[in-house]
Amino acid sequence: MDQMLAMRVFVRVVEAGTFTKAADSMDMPKPTVTKLIQNLEAHLRVKLLNRTTRRVTVTPDGAAYYERITRLLGELEDIEAGLANAQASPKGRLRVDVGSTLARLILIPALPSFHARYPDIQLELGVTDRPVDLISDNVDCVIRGGALTDLSLVARLVGRFNFISCATPGYLKTYGEPTDPRELATRFPVATYMSARTGRPLPLHYEKNGEDIEVEGRHVLAVNESNAHLAVGLAGLGVMQTFTFMAQPYIDSGALQVVLADWKQPQLPVYVVYPPNRHLSAKVRVFVDWVAELFKTLEP
Repeated sequence: MDQMLAMRVFVRVVEAGTFTKAADSMDMPKPTVTKLIQNLEAHLRVKLLNRTTRRVTVTPDGAAYYERITRLLGELEDIEAGLANAQASPKGRLRVDVGSTLARLILIPALPSFHARYPDIQLELGVTDRPVDLISDNVDCVIRGGALTDLSLVARLVGRFNFISCATPGYLKTYGEPTDPRELATRFPVATYMSARTGRPLPLHYEKNGEDIEVEGRHVLAVNESNAHLAVGLAGLGVMQTFTFMAQPYIDSGALQVVLADWKQPQLPVYVVYPPNRHLSAKVRVFVDWVAELFKTLEP
């Protein structure tokens, strides 16, 4: 039995929750995964996992073993990284999940510089506004904006995005220009963004002279993806509160006009998030540092 491989497979099964997901994430046949776990249990003479038809759970002995070998595997990776000078030239597959707007407008255009700096890292980018399960989906880290909902994860604040409210000239010709955010709840249709996590419309936030206003505007069309949300605003279907970096090119061209400019709109914090029990490898560490550098260049 390859004990080191069996240990890595055991960790992956615990994190994925099923033999099938673990096998898929490691590009191994499921019978091989099953056999390695059986051999490991026979070698240790303890039962590590409880199997059911739908899910695998960890026994008390398995939980204790998992905690110790995750530390051990992390230390071994550090040793190997040091011997191979991997900190200077990290390598391997790196799986990252990011929202569609960040991917299209910020991350992907800047990736040539990351590749030039770290040519041996093979980046696999999942692009979605929907939440992912970092453990079961075997994702190394995600980049997300907004309040953190899973406090068990480790998060690093890498930047803050500004919002701006705008509408098309055609829309403003039809409806006029709002002077107070509360008007968006009555006679001014809005381009509504629905949370990809909850499916609920997100309210619009405005601040001025100590007054904090939250508006749930009426909409003709609501969407749950940021690029589609921009398209709704550009189609003249409502006042849109969106990221400044997304709207600015259209404001510059005259396709959009700023409204409610004297009202401040709260910033959106952006985080890189990764699992707490997974060793932060050199390739993840350099990617997180690079993202922080990139977002710093975007600050006004």
